[in-house]
Amino acid sequence: MNEAAFISLCQMHMPGLYRISLAILRSHADAQDAVQQGLMKAWTARDSVRSGSERAWLTRIVINECRNIQRQRARMVPVEVLPEPPYTPPDTALKEAIDALPERWRLPLLLKYMEGMSEKEAAGVLGISQTALKGRLHRARKALEKTLNEEVELG
Repeated sequence: MNEAAFISLCQMHMPGLYRISLAILRSHADAQDAVQQGLMKAWTARDSVRSGSERAWLTRIVINECRNIQRQRARMVPVEVLPEPPYTPPDTALKEAIDALPERWRLPLLLKYMEGMSEKEAAGVLGISQTALKGRLHRARKALEKTLNEEVELG
């Protein structure tokens, strides 16, 4: 892949790659680092990508970088805990419900519905079968429904 095509590909997929890394890492700075490091690794291996699978290839590289950052983070001891921001956006209930999901359910949900990937493509990125992906999506939707219905009843 030539340089111009690679740059165009990265610019097109960067917002989605950032959203995926943010969903995994839950830190804007770490998400930006994961995307940047992932794209640097992709740059060095840009000639090895198969035509038609560029999006899945980039996504897999960024997910692997997120895992590396999580491993590094597990070895760190936080110096201080930052206070919660005073303002929360109006869609807080849904965002909090999605954030509360286990990663194995949250990530398929984001790939399918937020990033618009097909089930085949999302399953390939996650390294699972389409049947397993469908099961995780179903469990994620049921958990969201339960959480959001409980909040409506309390409110």
